Order: sequence, then C-alpha cells, then structure tokens
Amino acid sequence: MSESKELYLTQEGIDQIREELDNLIQVKRPEIISALKDARAQGDLSENAEYDAARTEQAIVESRIKELEAMLEHAVVITKVDTDTVSIGTKVTIEYVDDKEQEEYSIVGSKEADPFTNKISNESPIAKAIMGLKVGEIVSVDSPNGKYDVKILAIN
Repeated sequence: MSESKELYLTQEGIDQIREELDNLIQVKRPEIISALKDARAQGDLSENAEYDAARTEQAIVESRIKELEAMLEHAVVITKVDTDTVSIGTKVTIEYVDDKEQEEYSIVGSKEADPFTNKISNESPIAKAIMGLKVGEIVSVDSPNGKYDVKILAIN
C-alpha cells in the first residue's frame, strides 16, 4: 500500500487492525525468530527445510506488518454519521424496485467490506449509486450483472 489513498474504517476496523498488528509484532515475530535460531543450530542451512520455512514465514509476516502499518497511516476513522443522506458509516434499508425485495446494508470502507454480513464497500456499484441520497429517492444501479433500480427506505 504505497499509494496515499485514504482508507475509510470504523473504530472497530481500526481496533481489529491494531490487534492483528500487535499479535504479529508481539507473538508471531518472536516465534519466527526462535524457529530461525533453532533451525540454525541444526547446522547446514543449504538443505534445512525448517530454516527455509521459517524464512518464508518471516517474509510473509514482515510484509503483513508493513501492510497493516500503512493501512493505519492512511486510515480515516468514520465517526459522526449524518443520517439525512446515505454515507460511509450509515446503515441503509433499500428496496429493489423490480421485485420489492428489501435489504439492509452497512456502508463501510473497502477493507471492512463483508457481503456475508451485509457490510458493503463504499466503492461497490450499489454504494456508489446510493451515496448522498435521501429516504424516498430511487436510483438506477449499474452493476456487472446489469442495471436495476433501488429505492432508499431508511437510513440509520
């Protein structure tokens, strides 16, 4: 994440990143260092699979630490949420105009998106279409599966 793009996160998302980062630094890194010391003690490193595995794991962990640190550096915490219009941090109930089916979505930053728990990214087609709208408004959503209309029923 070398770009300086803002990353929108809830406080919960920030806390999860900090927790993972702390675990990697305080727990995983020392475990890997210990595994490397043990593998070095076995002698010839050129044919030592345990040493190679520990070095690979070390590279993965260090890369993830850098990624998490960059995320925190570029994070914009979603705090006070205006419920007059759809924005990041709001929960919105929509109705699909064609079939009258209703869904409730939480609009979150891309790193917190989880469609299985109805948390959709502010960069998703539906979120892009409804951002800034008020209750009662209808908008056409351009998605990879075609166009469809949605109506805003509630914003929390």
